[in-house]
Amino acid sequence: MSHNNSSASDPRQPLTAKPYVPPTVASQDLPINYAGFIAMIFGVAGVLFRYKLCSWLAIIFCAQSLANMQNFENDLKQVSMAMMFAIMGLASKYFGPSRPGKQS
Repeated sequence: MSHNNSSASDPRQPLTAKPYVPPTVASQDLPINYAGFIAMIFGVAGVLFRYKLCSWLAIIFCAQSLANMQNFENDLKQVSMAMMFAIMGLASKYFGPSRPGKQS
């Protein structure tokens, strides 16, 4: 079998090929950003209860949410709020006064 004339026997038509364009999805139809929601929960718990672990987990989930951001405007608002809560929780834990009755 001869491979010299392979372009003539090619059934594909390069002139009719179109580049792939992903379909547009409305912002309310995007899936929920669970990492951002969990970061917000841990951030608030870190500030209210002064748990270091909650604040550190909030920072980790903020980073994950930033890496997987789909809706830039809404996700950035949620992640920035969660990051502020996490930083406030860590600052109050490490630099704030200790709780009464505890020897640190």
